[in-house]
Amino acid sequence: MTTAAEEPAPRRRGRPGKDQATVLREAIELFNLQGYDATSMGDLASRLGFTKSALYHHVPSKEHLLQQALDEALDNLSAAVAEAQADQSTTALERLRRVIRGSVDVLIAHLPAVTLLLRVRGNSPAEVAALKRRRELDAQLAQLVTDAAAEGGIRTDIPPDLISRLLFGMVNSLTEWVRPSGRISPDTIADALTAIAFEGLLAD
Repeated sequence: MTTAAEEPAPRRRGRPGKDQATVLREAIELFNLQGYDATSMGDLASRLGFTKSALYHHVPSKEHLLQQALDEALDNLSAAVAEAQADQSTTALERLRRVIRGSVDVLIAHLPAVTLLLRVRGNSPAEVAALKRRRELDAQLAQLVTDAAAEGGIRTDIPPDLISRLLFGMVNSLTEWVRPSGRISPDTIADALTAIAFEGLLAD
């Protein structure tokens, strides 16, 4: 006869060997590989080595995973903007530089999720909500560019919204080639991008 202390712990229902974070990581990779619309829960279950019914013990739907992935990217990007904006003792130009650098850091640290975010087209409620949040971030960034121009920190002959689009287009282009484990460190990439964006390529 065994005591209560000797009895084996009850098995967790529906836990086939991978945690929620692993399921999300695999889902993001699969969405990026073959497209969200073209990916089924059956595809994901097969990739994970689950049955479909076991997968549904982890997540209620494919769109739930998409929502989590997009929130990961947007929450971290929003935090980078908010952190830079919080220090009102600095100039708008300095805050803009910090936003650019913070965005590079987030992109590299959360590369799969940010890559997925940049590919959404508004074909589902989660994508529509993500695009709305992206537009709100774009508006904050354009305002920061406007503030920097008003302070005399940057040139005023180019529309602020165009400057904002060009700056963050440069940041977003990193998804095409950067690798978190690559030979160039994230700090080096952030330093180079901000230097080019704010000082240009001309030698002193």
